Amino acid sequence: MKGASNLPRLLGVRIRLDYSWAVALVLITAVVVTQFPEAYPLWQRIALGVVASVLFFVAVGVREFALTLMALRRGIPVRRITLFIFGGVPQVAKEDTLPVLELLMALAGLLSNLLIAGIFYGAHLILVSAGSIVFAGLIQWLAFICFTLALFHFVPAFPLDGGKALRVAIWKATGDYDRATRIVSRAGRGIGLLCIGGGILELVLAQQWFFGVLLVFVGWVLQNAAAQSQRQAVLHGVLQGVMARDMMTGGYPLITQQLSLAQLVRDYILVTGQCYFVIVDGVELQGVVTMRNVKPVPKGRWDSTKVGEIMIPASEIEVAHPRQPAASLLERMDELGINQMPVLENGALIGIVSRESLLRLVRARAKLEA
Repeated sequence: MKGASNLPRLLGVRIRLDYSWAVALVLITAVVVTQFPEAYPLWQRIALGVVASVLFFVAVGVREFALTLMALRRGIPVRRITLFIFGGVPQVAKEDTLPVLELLMALAGLLSNLLIAGIFYGAHLILVSAGSIVFAGLIQWLAFICFTLALFHFVPAFPLDGGKALRVAIWKATGDYDRATRIVSRAGRGIGLLCIGGGILELVLAQQWFFGVLLVFVGWVLQNAAAQSQRQAVLHGVLQGVMARDMMTGGYPLITQQLSLAQLVRDYILVTGQCYFVIVDGVELQGVVTMRNVKPVPKGRWDSTKVGEIMIPASEIEVAHPRQPAASLLERMDELGINQMPVLENGALIGIVSRESLLRLVRARAKLEA
């Protein structure tokens, strides 16, 4: 998914951080700086803003950790989570979940938002009783933000928790998971656009820059998140039933580690026009080499440099299995920024799947279904 960066895995789940967090953390810090009395030094208000930003990020992270743990314990294999400012959007295959489990996770998300707001408010009361007025005010503000976020999650628009609950209802009524996702994602995009419009009105008519900017920002993030979910649903629908074995090709050149770069360029790249080559020993995959590996090597060293010296070893290559859904292959290629993926069966190379062939099928099927 573009627009997100990788974080360390959590409980074996890939975590992606949406780039909107960079704007959110700056915005939260700026709000704290402007909202707190000018009697406090600027450096102190900036420090409080940074603390508030970190605490808000931690609160969202803890919420997603708890929900992910709950999902895994109930047997739902979460493949990836993308963290947005309003929470996480997990990637779960429809064949790995059930409506009742989806509803349970949505309700747990709604309750966890209220719980986090309550925890912050409880901490505020403790700080007030301890006489720490500055930090008490900061935590009270965070409690208000989290409570507002909790109420926002009741809106029936994906990927908010309310939208997830609505998706369950539509899924149950129609029996079509992807269609339900498309419907609630469109609702999410609509709500996002309404927030953007409302924020612009706040800025122009009421001149409330804080609420105006906040509404525009939240609407923009929601609209983007919903659009990504909608694209994924469309992709899964178009590629439904298609697996790696259906899309792989066996017409690829096999080379050995002993081949020189000069031979690779002269006999393979310039002849076939291909830029992706598989290094094998019999049927065992040893590595791959692409133009990205060849270009950094000076031409004067091509005769003396062997393919095995610059190849990407098999241990570092993302591979597919024959029954892997084509939609997940395309998503993984997008995430890693790669264009091909070897297909292995019982450790033996049986084919190659390319992004180009997947996209060609997507376009063809989409035209037929239009």
